[in-house]
Amino acid sequence: MSYRIESDSIGSKKVPADAYYGVQSLRGRENFQITGQRLRPEFIDSLAEIKKTCAISNHAVEELDGKIKEAICVACDEILEGKFHDQFICDPIQGGAGTTANMNANEVIANRAIEILGGTKGDYSIVHPNDHVNRAQSTNDVIPTAAKMTAAKLLKKALFELERLNDALMVKAKEFHNVIKMGRTQMQDAVPIRLGSEFGAYSRAISRDILRIKRAMVEMYAINLGGTAIGTALNAHPEYVDLLAPTLSRISNLPLTRAHDLVDGTQNLDSFAYVSAALKTCAISCSKMANDFRLMSSGPRCGFEEINLPAMQNGSSIMPGKVNPVIPEVMSQAAFCIIGNDMTITMAAEAGQLELNYAEPVLYHKLFESIVALTGAVQTLTDNCVVGITANEERCRELVEGSVGVITAICPKVGYAESADIAKTAIKTGESVREVLKSKNIFSEEEIEKILDPQTMV
Repeated sequence: MSYRIESDSIGSKKVPADAYYGVQSLRGRENFQITGQRLRPEFIDSLAEIKKTCAISNHAVEELDGKIKEAICVACDEILEGKFHDQFICDPIQGGAGTTANMNANEVIANRAIEILGGTKGDYSIVHPNDHVNRAQSTNDVIPTAAKMTAAKLLKKALFELERLNDALMVKAKEFHNVIKMGRTQMQDAVPIRLGSEFGAYSRAISRDILRIKRAMVEMYAINLGGTAIGTALNAHPEYVDLLAPTLSRISNLPLTRAHDLVDGTQNLDSFAYVSAALKTCAISCSKMANDFRLMSSGPRCGFEEINLPAMQNGSSIMPGKVNPVIPEVMSQAAFCIIGNDMTITMAAEAGQLELNYAEPVLYHKLFESIVALTGAVQTLTDNCVVGITANEERCRELVEGSVGVITAICPKVGYAESADIAKTAIKTGESVREVLKSKNIFSEEEIEKILDPQTMV
């Protein structure tokens, strides 16, 4: 392999001659081998959109040569087409509040721009990563802006899947409206309920989650780009700062606005914590629902057997014919991941000092992971579970008829104490409540049928 020599303030280093990244990216890769992962493609694209925006805006205020601006824009467009993503070599978790990621983008774009202008990679006299690509910028306004843009892009996909889940649940709520099953509290028989009512309740919970995420997503649109190092816009032309948000909004197709206070936008990460909290709450709703699916489908002979989940794969390598509720299981596991990530995000958001938060990289990494995990888990829950759920109507009716919980409907007629005695008798003898009532001659058969009619109770 042939190399070129690049120098920075630390010293000189050999960089592969064909690499678009440079010495600072290489140092970052060597220093931060943390997760074994790379930057998300959506984050890389957001960086390219930012660098293109800054080049256009710098040129507009006569702070950047036209040919260099054009070369930078072409390089950014190529990245947005999916090229050079392999040249982003840094780990998402890194020291320096994201400086490695920012310089990785600067070096890749600079070296590609140099090529476009007829030069050789590494000849930064033509296009310089800092002086040209990073002009009037800082890691501290570039990286938070890229993170907000990436979160917004990923949240759009998550919301799409949540809307699909909500629609599927509403379909099931209507489909199961006439299926009466036994309701349970503390895992004990309670009173009858419509299976459709349970699915309707799941739908309403998901609807609230969608609203929460949409409200939190709005905060991702206020960006601190133009604040440079600490939000004071040092080294940035005032007109350049004004151009950034509308230009980036047009390029990214996101409704971005400049943060009301760039200092606040640079030092505080509460908006990301807000998004994470909304994701966590949604994950809790989804996992609770998944737990219910597992309980209601338990069996197929020795459990509740009230609903059937689609059979997706063999459930055991030793027990023939066993089919497990793998889709609800993976939904809950994704929820555990999101809940754990929320704690990391909480601690990272709290960890900043004064004008900057050093823990931004781990916060962004975990936030993106949570959004992607929720999106994937909800998609498979909808397509591979909810839409295929069927009800065992006869089994539901059988459990209602055999339940002692229906005694609650008798309570207004004979009082709590008498009703409790009837329930105890039914439990002790194994008779149904209906049979006990008949033996006690408290009501006529017609009255018993009316009082214990499940349709009346729901």
